[in-house]
Amino acid sequence: MMPIRKSQNWLPSIFNDFFDNDWMVKANATAPAINVFETETEYKIELAAPGMTKEDFNVHIDEDSNLVISMEKKSEKKEEEKKDGRYLRREFSYSKFQQTMILPDDVDKEKIEACVENSVLNIELPKFTEQEKEKEKRIINVK
Repeated sequence: MMPIRKSQNWLPSIFNDFFDNDWMVKANATAPAINVFETETEYKIELAAPGMTKEDFNVHIDEDSNLVISMEKKSEKKEEEKKDGRYLRREFSYSKFQQTMILPDDVDKEKIEACVENSVLNIELPKFTEQEKEKEKRIINVK
């Protein structure tokens, strides 16, 4: 007979069994929050990144025409060293994040702009104008 651990705290177990499985993906708790806002003329992406500067970000379009947002920050805090002593405290901090987003067909990839204000990365994704959409719709004559 195998020994069993008896627990009076059965309720959290039910929640863990329900939420901790393959069909319910856990959210990445360390990933920055992202807002996406749409107007008639553009999409706006806001990415919260406290302590980050524009040098910490890389925003580009990949070979599959997806928007790739990545950030990387490495910082080191050192307590003063003594010549004949050792570290009593030393902290390293390293943050890295990458998010790939599939862009809608109506985004003008040539006019995308990004800036960092108050620790928020703002990306503007302009939509094609009606005239530009009509240019995209061209008729191909069959020969």
